[in-house]
Amino acid sequence: MNLDAAKQTFLEEARELLEDMERILLDVEATETTDEQLNALFRAMHTIKGSAGLFGMDEIVHFTHEAENVVDLLRGGHLALSEDLSGLLLRCHDHVKAMLAVVDDKAMQQEMLQTSLLDELRQYAQPAASEELASSSQASAPEQGGLRDWVMSLRFNEDVLRNGMDPSAFFRYLRLLGEFLVVQPVLCRLPHAERFDPESCYLRFELLFSSDASQQMLLDVFEFVREDSQIHIFPVGEAATHWPQLIADADEAEQAAVRQAWHALGLDPEAPACVAAQPEPAAPAAQTVDKASEKADKPATSAAEAKPPRASESRFIKVEAAKLDSLINLIGELVIAGAAANLMARRSAQSALVESTIAIANLIEQIRAGTLSMRMVQIGEIFSRFPRVVRDVSKELGKSIQLNVSGADTELDKSMVDKLGDPLMHIVRNAMDHGIESSEARLAAGKPAEGNVWLNAYHESGSVVIEVADDGAGLRKDKILAKAVANGLVPADSVMPDGDIYKLIFEPGFSTAEQVTNISGRGVGMDVVRRSIEQLRGTIDIDSAVGEGTTFRIRLPLTLAIIDGFLVSVGNATFVIPLETVIECIELPADALQGDAHNCLNLRGEVLPLLGLNRFLELGQPHAKRQNVVVVRYGDSKAGLVVDELLGEFQTVIKPLGNLFRHLRAISGSTILGSGEVALILDVPSLIHFATSQEAERFASHAEHAQQRGGHGNH
Repeated sequence: MNLDAAKQTFLEEARELLEDMERILLDVEATETTDEQLNALFRAMHTIKGSAGLFGMDEIVHFTHEAENVVDLLRGGHLALSEDLSGLLLRCHDHVKAMLAVVDDKAMQQEMLQTSLLDELRQYAQPAASEELASSSQASAPEQGGLRDWVMSLRFNEDVLRNGMDPSAFFRYLRLLGEFLVVQPVLCRLPHAERFDPESCYLRFELLFSSDASQQMLLDVFEFVREDSQIHIFPVGEAATHWPQLIADADEAEQAAVRQAWHALGLDPEAPACVAAQPEPAAPAAQTVDKASEKADKPATSAAEAKPPRASESRFIKVEAAKLDSLINLIGELVIAGAAANLMARRSAQSALVESTIAIANLIEQIRAGTLSMRMVQIGEIFSRFPRVVRDVSKELGKSIQLNVSGADTELDKSMVDKLGDPLMHIVRNAMDHGIESSEARLAAGKPAEGNVWLNAYHESGSVVIEVADDGAGLRKDKILAKAVANGLVPADSVMPDGDIYKLIFEPGFSTAEQVTNISGRGVGMDVVRRSIEQLRGTIDIDSAVGEGTTFRIRLPLTLAIIDGFLVSVGNATFVIPLETVIECIELPADALQGDAHNCLNLRGEVLPLLGLNRFLELGQPHAKRQNVVVVRYGDSKAGLVVDELLGEFQTVIKPLGNLFRHLRAISGSTILGSGEVALILDVPSLIHFATSQEAERFASHAEHAQQRGGHGNH
């Protein structure tokens, strides 16, 4: 473990603590505050401050110290968590997050320290601290300024430097908490020059320290070394009690050196009650201001007792995403190689070899499924960002909006989760700005004054569906269509289905907003939303009702890496259909695609639109005497894809198409077969949309002709 790795670990843990802090602050705005929540807030600020001090990030230490003071007064009951104070702490959260983002830029850190947030924090802290001091003075006669003298015995592990820790960093941080009265190094462990290792730590320190911090706060300074070092901190009055512990593992030379160091501190280890050279205050040590100090007065018997065990350490490990991506790519190549080996085994007609390749293929399938499951994360990782967004935007707009989240435990590929944040952000912000009405308008329309935004996720037919809904004014089709005609997007006399009209809002620069705000209204963003979703091989649909609200429905595949496919042939070409979209396969009736009347099939009383891939892809006439229909479904729509041959299931490693083919609507990717040939992966949602829209247009055309013939007959 080197210092850079330790710093990276600190940054990751600090971000997690800040996420917890934001969540708690948003929770306490909606409900009553609890002691547990306030303690968690304090731990977040205190841990970040302490860890930053170890790495010499003095600017972060200074800022978090001020925030920690305010949170400490909150948990002590000397401040109430008002809406204004909660907003201030949220802004402090943002500021610490920004400081961590530029942690290597010292000049920027200094500049960010010059912030008005510090003055606001002090305005809260100083009156409350004065009130706390006055009340504690009336209750008892405490030590002057709350200061106490502590004995510290620090015997660092020999490998502390190799583990990336610098003992001097602990002393720099302690200076922020109090004053060193006497420091005595114990040098008896230093070896001779020929045996001296510059990477080993041979130091031990006995020191007298004055501070108003509690014992637990002082122990927390050594959080990263307490497990493998001997750290003892106790009040001066309890020194004799702890003396046997300090010398338990020391040889005679070290015992003598420590005893000599204690004499230099003004302590007598053999006395019934050790007394420091400096006069002690008359008040007993047990009388302290806060409960944390009362607990801190208990002797710290060992580092293990002072620190709670980490039960979850052995259950989870962190792995870099790049390493996991590399592993999945290798498994993809393994799938292709396995398919090639299986093909060669079948051609050889050796039954033992075929059985072996089948067993290997089964193991590869299990490895593939297990590895892909490791890259699946809960979509709540994204949803957790939005309570803060809804809070801030609703206050900026002057609206009362409640966020409702469900399905946060739905799992999705990590690579897709990372790319979903911005599209969802655009949709949610537009829902709050354009969808939800003002409280006055809602009351006038007979609605509750508080609007609602829903975030929901669930699995459906091998896909993940994410819904963003609101109970606002809804989309007005006439207004959208008029704007589209004015912009030249559609003809003035066009008749379009509702869904196609709603999708016009995804056109670049399209906006029906009468007023541009800081949130939206410039016609920028919704086109980016659609493009981002399509890059993830997904679709986005809109349902809306005037006066009731709007729902954006995003459908995404579970993963972008490896899928189960269904292999078919059309002409001389081979295609892959994602297996999750396949419902069944049937033989095509001989007269199903004859004539121009309707390209559809009566499937057990259900009208199924058909799409002949040989015609659609211009591959010529079918070679096979018998054709087959693969019935596919995406969402609520079904269609039948007419193919020549059914070749069976196939593990499909998705290879992206080049930029030259990125506009193809019928093809979503490619894969390599066991024979080394390339097969294209069909874009089922686009094919279903084309088949159903073609059938709808054909039906409307025939209905119009029939109506015209009826009109001529009446004449």
